[in-house]
Amino acid sequence: MTLRTIHASPLQLRPKCEVHGRVNKPRAETMDKQAVIDHTRRWIWSMVIGLNLCPFAQRVFMAGTIGYVVTDADNEQALLTDLARELGALAAASITRVETTLLIHPCALRNFWDYNDFLNRGDRLIGELGLRGTIQLASFHPDYQFADTEPDAVENYTNRSPYPMLHLLRESSFLQAAENPDALLDIPRRNADSLRAIGRDKILEKLKALKDS
Repeated sequence: MTLRTIHASPLQLRPKCEVHGRVNKPRAETMDKQAVIDHTRRWIWSMVIGLNLCPFAQRVFMAGTIGYVVTDADNEQALLTDLARELGALAAASITRVETTLLIHPCALRNFWDYNDFLNRGDRLIGELGLRGTIQLASFHPDYQFADTEPDAVENYTNRSPYPMLHLLRESSFLQAAENPDALLDIPRRNADSLRAIGRDKILEKLKALKDS
């Protein structure tokens, strides 16, 4: 079962979950999906938009064209099925209604390395569905770790989200976000520099404030 919404109101709710380390671990039968969406929206506003980590996030956030889908999937196959459905739904939807989708899966792939391995399956699925060059996946996870970084390196927080999630992104939207498409290649370096300038302690304070909201 999934909860799908295009624009969620900022309710002050919390999911009933077990917390181990950084990753929220909701039980599917008690998970408050609206609270998961609200927490995700606060993270987008404060971190992704507030720190200018994504060149087009504010436009689609304010336009209400982000699709938020929270799934009960608790294993890779169930998540792959949901991903196939949402890829098809995004490809079929009018861009004026849904420009991009966040498939949030709090109960699946809580381990980052399992999540990282799954990304290859997701990428293959895009090709199997004939959507290569139309939609791509961006990755966000509470324990995200870039190659050649330490686990607590501050630059990892550019992709650390409240819950494991897959960002289904129309390539046309991504390319339109910059006048010079080559400039998009510089985003990871720029983001890493920005977070290093802010410092890990300040980033952790921001994330704690989001969780406590």
